[in-house]
Amino acid sequence: MHELRIETQRHTQFVNIDRDVQTLIDESGVRDGTCQVFVPHTTAGVTINENADADVTADMELILDRAFPWEGGYAHAEGNSAAHVKASLMGSSATVFIREGRLAFGTWQSLYFCEFDGPRQREAWVRISADT
Repeated sequence: MHELRIETQRHTQFVNIDRDVQTLIDESGVRDGTCQVFVPHTTAGVTINENADADVTADMELILDRAFPWEGGYAHAEGNSAAHVKASLMGSSATVFIREGRLAFGTWQSLYFCEFDGPRQREAWVRISADT
């Protein structure tokens, strides 16, 4: 298992991690298999979405912040309930196939680390497995 270190800059932020994950695949030498990404945080997540237009992730940030505002009269004493909800909606893991040594995305797809309680130093755990 590998650890990616991710430094986020904003309260809500989608960080493209394709390059970092692909580097791990390159170093592993795996040609065909799977790549699993797990985020061990309750106020962050991971998702696959469009990478062709940066407005897509900007809109996702905007929509999530509108639907789950930071100040919402929540009961959670720590004050970050909105971040917990957003992280649960995105999910804590994603699996991508590896084909011919590359992440096997569909057209326009990329892998994003999702920050909802930043800025912070975060990590994502990556497991690369070869087909047998």
